[in-house]
Amino acid sequence: MIFCLYPEPVLGITRHYKFNIKLQNVTCLCHTKSTVSVNGQFPGPRIAAREGDQLLIKVVNHVPNNISIHWHGIRQLRSGWADGPAYVTQCPIQTGQSYVYNFTIVGQRGTLFWHAHISWSRATVYGPLIILPKLGVTYPFAKPHKEVPIILGEWFNTDPEAILARPSRQVKRGKTYLLRLINAALNDELFFSIANHTLTVVETDTVYVKPFETETILIAPGQTTNVLLKSKPRYPNATFFMTARPYVTGHGTFDNSTIAGILEYELPPP
Repeated sequence: MIFCLYPEPVLGITRHYKFNIKLQNVTCLCHTKSTVSVNGQFPGPRIAAREGDQLLIKVVNHVPNNISIHWHGIRQLRSGWADGPAYVTQCPIQTGQSYVYNFTIVGQRGTLFWHAHISWSRATVYGPLIILPKLGVTYPFAKPHKEVPIILGEWFNTDPEAILARPSRQVKRGKTYLLRLINAALNDELFFSIANHTLTVVETDTVYVKPFETETILIAPGQTTNVLLKSKPRYPNATFFMTARPYVTGHGTFDNSTIAGILEYELPPP
């Protein structure tokens, strides 16, 4: 007789979130306007879960327009009604009504994002969706010192369009950071880079890849890319631009100038 011991599978948990869709005054590029937002935030709140978790997300619509939310990149296995495209997998959520999205994350881990999926609401209604590995499962690379989501999006004043990024970050010297890059723009492929630093790509769209180094990343609309940033071993006594610029090949009707955030090193102890 042979006895075998099998490890008990780690089951996921159920995580609850609530999205209140409402109008919020937002100021950007010296322009203030009433914007559809989630929980009064722009960009919207972060959803964090582990592979195998069940998500229950109640969306309540407080704005005059219909709304629906799409979980970009999630494999909706036996839960297609929770995918979110209005008039495709569900009727939109009308003013004063609510809907509970119910789905389980199966066989995925990494960086995704959620966004509105009706009319032009996606321009402002979006946020990060972070999927961690199951408990006890490690990354296929060294554990980073910190994980930082960076969302690249667009801002519309009236007709002009400008690329918007808000990544101003402070790092410690000699540490490794996992940057979770999300392109939430409607139409623009974006180049992203950090001056005088090299990025190591380790994942795209929740799929691990063979790590490779690069100085610039091209990220398409709706795409996510995880990169490792190794800070300099010594205090550089300088700040560095983190820049994003749209890929264009001709004359357009939008502002294609480079937008920049700041990467700053913490001061060394006296």
